[in-house]
Amino acid sequence: MSKGLRVGVVGVGYLGRFHALIWSRLAGAELVGVVDTHTEAAEKVAEEAGCHAFSDAATLIDAGLDAVSIVVPTSLHREVSLPFLQAGIHMLLEKPIADSRENAEAIVSAARRAGVILQIGHLERFNAGIMALAQRIQQPRFIEAHRMGGFVDRATDVDVVSDLMIHDIDIILSLVESEIVHISAAGTPVLTEHIDIANARLEFANGAVANVIASRVSETRLRRIRVFEPKRYQSLDFIEQTLDLAWPEPRDDQKWPEIVTERVAIKPVKPLDAEIAAFMNCCRSGSRPLVSGEDGLAALDVALQVKGKISA
Repeated sequence: MSKGLRVGVVGVGYLGRFHALIWSRLAGAELVGVVDTHTEAAEKVAEEAGCHAFSDAATLIDAGLDAVSIVVPTSLHREVSLPFLQAGIHMLLEKPIADSRENAEAIVSAARRAGVILQIGHLERFNAGIMALAQRIQQPRFIEAHRMGGFVDRATDVDVVSDLMIHDIDIILSLVESEIVHISAAGTPVLTEHIDIANARLEFANGAVANVIASRVSETRLRRIRVFEPKRYQSLDFIEQTLDLAWPEPRDDQKWPEIVTERVAIKPVKPLDAEIAAFMNCCRSGSRPLVSGEDGLAALDVALQVKGKISA
């Protein structure tokens, strides 16, 4: 008898392995199997997760899946995703949604035609700090985001905009519900053939502005987003999981208001566990994912424009 949602994982490299292990222990799910072009890797993860290592994606589809995690290189997203979507299988697709707008649109259209859930793996949207920040945001006017760290010999087949900055682009688009009217950007390769450090300025129709910096060649690791609103300031430290608030409070005996501050301690959660659990719930309820295919497409579209400005 099935234990619940029948799930597979395609791609069990560094991140895909975690997908498989989380699915294997998630109540309400049954991890049917995994697939990887590296047979030994698939067999090793299958043994860890207590499932079957399938020879290819087609045989995994034939195993009767309800849902799948796709964790393969971005350049392969369209090729790998479409057969699963066409088979009516719900999908959690790692970010970015695709390597081009054309491929992203093909994926979103296939999911829409099949009537299945398509969730894009913008993991930071499930960060407890971001969720706490989003609940408090009312009217963002200026946002500053930094995502910086040292060089890691992983994901070097893509640029820092697609690898790191797209996280903050997605977050900012979710916080500022307005159309972008202008983008300016600068960036340069440092260690790889691709852009390793980049800065983008996003200007919105409602007057809001966001300044986004991403680097994978920095000495200091920094993950922070600051939001300025009328008479309110919020600063989230992703690493420390603290949210600092500041606002003016009038004083009867003073000419000017006093600036009051508060630090909110965020109870950490494991974002990937939360993301996968939320996806499973959407598959069961048919509700819209927190990060839909359309959201993934919107973030990609901005990232492509940023890269275009840098290359111009």
